[in-house]
Amino acid sequence: MIYIGNHVSVSKGYLAMGTHEVELGGNTFAFFPRNPRGGKSKSVSAEDIAALRDYIHENNFGKLVVHGAYTMNICAAKEEIRANSREMLRDDLIKLQNLPGNYYNFHPGCHVGQGTETGIKLIAENLVSVIDEVERESGALKNIILLETMAGKGSEIGGRFEEIKSILDLAVSLGGESFKDKLGVCLDTCHIWDGGYDIKADLDGVLAEFDTVIGLDRLYALHLNDSKNVCGSHKDRHEKLGEGLLGEEALKTVVQHPLLQDRPFILETPNDDNGYAKEIATVKSWIK
Repeated sequence: MIYIGNHVSVSKGYLAMGTHEVELGGNTFAFFPRNPRGGKSKSVSAEDIAALRDYIHENNFGKLVVHGAYTMNICAAKEEIRANSREMLRDDLIKLQNLPGNYYNFHPGCHVGQGTETGIKLIAENLVSVIDEVERESGALKNIILLETMAGKGSEIGGRFEEIKSILDLAVSLGGESFKDKLGVCLDTCHIWDGGYDIKADLDGVLAEFDTVIGLDRLYALHLNDSKNVCGSHKDRHEKLGEGLLGEEALKTVVQHPLLQDRPFILETPNDDNGYAKEIATVKSWIK
């Protein structure tokens, strides 16, 4: 059994995302609750969200992996951008209180010349304050927030496991022990490969390092992508499964690894629906 799916569009509503994913052969999916580039949020009815909740339960879906907008940067150098990003995060989390028991994943952000230490501090502080706001407004947080592992391009934070660890630790220090259960990690195969973690030659070693630095118990979801780049390129360019420099055998090993089971795998490969349907079928065939 594997939970495998892809990004689907929210344009036709929430229930439509679930039915569409089943048509593609998937049993989990990711979606942007707002325009991923521009930040505009799509309105949604409580009835539509409730219909999706029922549908994914009836069809034995794995946990969904909602994705924060690419434009969101809670450690931006400009206060205006940070404030807008905080509002996007708060709005998304409140909306998703009606879709409990799933994951909300986002890119940690770029420090834009402030330095990694300052960026980490801003991310942790803003996470804690936004979660506190959400819980005051709508009760206990009902979804786990995931920091995505990044390729480390430019001033991007999250290209090293130690950076993710520092954010998690500082958030717990600021917000209290309960924050351990509110925050986790989404591992992106393309990103960590581009970031210099050779999961093709030594997946066991990389997972052991992740476990030592962060802890595999904090790893909740994976983005399953091939890469157009060599290991350590820090470029972040996704490729279709088996057509990149990671290759099919390496990705097959990831999917089959005993330490990575029962987590949702989300495809972010450059595909149309037919391509995703084929990749979902391929990934399913890798599970004995």
